[in-house]
Amino acid sequence: MTETGVYRVLARKYRPTTFAALIGQEAMVRTLENAFASGRLAHAFILTGVRGVGKTTTARLLARALNCTKSDRPTFEPCGECDNCRRIAEDRHVDVLEMDAASRTGIGDIREIIEQVRYAPVAARYKVYIIDEVHMLSTAAFNGLLKTLEEPPPHVKFIFATTEIRKVPVTVLSRCQRFDLRRVDSEVLLADLARIAELEGVPAERVALGLIVGAAEGSVRDAQSLLDQAIAHGNGKVTAEAVRDMLGLADRGRIFDLFEALMQGDIQAALDLFHDQYQAGADPQVVMRDLLEVCHWVSRIKVTPQVAEDATVADFARDRGRALAAALSVPVLQRFWQMLLKGQDELRQAGSDVAAAEMVLMRLCFAADLPAPADLVQALTAAGMASVISPAASAPTPGSNAGPAPAPAPTSALGDGGARALQQAGGRPAPLRQSAPVAAAEPGLEPRAAADPADLAALLALADEKRDLLLKGYLYNYVHLVRFEPGRIEFRLPAEAPADVAGVLSDRLQRWTGRRWGVVVSAEAGQPTLAETARAEAASREAEVMTEPLVQAALAAFPGAAIRAVRAAADEFNPEHDPEHDSEAPEDGAREEGADG
Repeated sequence: MTETGVYRVLARKYRPTTFAALIGQEAMVRTLENAFASGRLAHAFILTGVRGVGKTTTARLLARALNCTKSDRPTFEPCGECDNCRRIAEDRHVDVLEMDAASRTGIGDIREIIEQVRYAPVAARYKVYIIDEVHMLSTAAFNGLLKTLEEPPPHVKFIFATTEIRKVPVTVLSRCQRFDLRRVDSEVLLADLARIAELEGVPAERVALGLIVGAAEGSVRDAQSLLDQAIAHGNGKVTAEAVRDMLGLADRGRIFDLFEALMQGDIQAALDLFHDQYQAGADPQVVMRDLLEVCHWVSRIKVTPQVAEDATVADFARDRGRALAAALSVPVLQRFWQMLLKGQDELRQAGSDVAAAEMVLMRLCFAADLPAPADLVQALTAAGMASVISPAASAPTPGSNAGPAPAPAPTSALGDGGARALQQAGGRPAPLRQSAPVAAAEPGLEPRAAADPADLAALLALADEKRDLLLKGYLYNYVHLVRFEPGRIEFRLPAEAPADVAGVLSDRLQRWTGRRWGVVVSAEAGQPTLAETARAEAASREAEVMTEPLVQAALAAFPGAAIRAVRAAADEFNPEHDPEHDSEAPEDGAREEGADG
């Protein structure tokens, strides 16, 4: 309370009265100190930054520093006791004009300033014009100010403040010395709130102050106003429970419980936790936002563990964040983040926040068992299905109808989703199972030499075993075999074949078999390519099938119908057989075209 009995809010009571008391703006303070010491003071300043970081406070401090009578020249440390300092602090100095551009935007208001700058100050060293929210001035007002701003009288200083620096014309910016005030760091703001609480004699929990700092988002004024409100809400005490209730925040511990339930795929537990928080007053949008914050926090610990040492973070958030980061992979966390972002949009569009939130939570639970994309690719690769089709496995080769079906991928190869990673072990998340690293083969090195292929089909099978898609495509689409002998291959290439077919084949055979092969490109016609042979066999089978009375009757009964694939009878009982792949073979080293097996 003041002497007059009127309460002053904390944001006004603890407004800095010196540059040294400004928190979080060390770079600006150091620049101004050097400018005052050297006498290199600009005639116009522009201060920019988010709300509540000290723009207006800095402007008033500058006005006092320029006009303090403690010294015969401007001083960086105004006394605060002289007549000029006191009047400026009380906002009643005749030579310091503070104007709000949000309410006075026109050229008429600026014309008043232009008329006044011609006259010398009455009681101060400088006339100081402080224009707050300067970006709100009209275009005409900005244009009217330009000439005066460029060459003001020596007794005039302009100080502008704005939260929207991009809306200020560049012609104005170029005439001002610019200072960007930063958001105040969380630890600095937390320490400032603790200091104020101690001066006010108010017991304050550190967790509660941390919640206020998080809600303030780097704004000193917002943090002090929230502290003021929390003191009143808690009847003289600042507790975490009271602050959560005041801000409408969900219980942080319950949010971690909900996050774990979602990662475990436990739909019932997730919905129960959500409804408990909703009944306690938490808004569904706030719950979604809190889940995003937990996901971000766990992801940061996952990639940079040292962030868990942040002093503004509660102990339970640090411990549970570390446990979750150890249990979950980055792809799972990224998938969770993307789904939550999409869910936030749905909440804004839906008629019922609660129903939309429930649908988002159910979707997250069902996604918990999905493998990460990298794990899925690794599983498919291990099962021999990395390429679109494996010629040796499914494309017909000369003298055969179909190759062997690929072996099914083991279940454990599908990787760990959130549910697998968070299987409870004694009530705590179990560590994420790490997949075994895949050893990368170095060029020119093979663990053991392969047996010499006996014919072109065997060579194709060897290329498939080595997962060489490029060579498989070459052998299947371009090679017209002339003769095949141990250590020597002779073939013809069509005009459209790539120029490096022979070189690639020679290099691969030497690496795989451990000896040099003679690879000769011949002018003889040679045999049809494997792709041509497969297409011919497919056409022959289709022509044969077309002679069947049952097929003819089916085609007659369904006009416009066509035969899409011809399969061997044995394939009807082969669950691994995929007729869609039988008509595909690698082209240009990547795909194949052939008949259905």
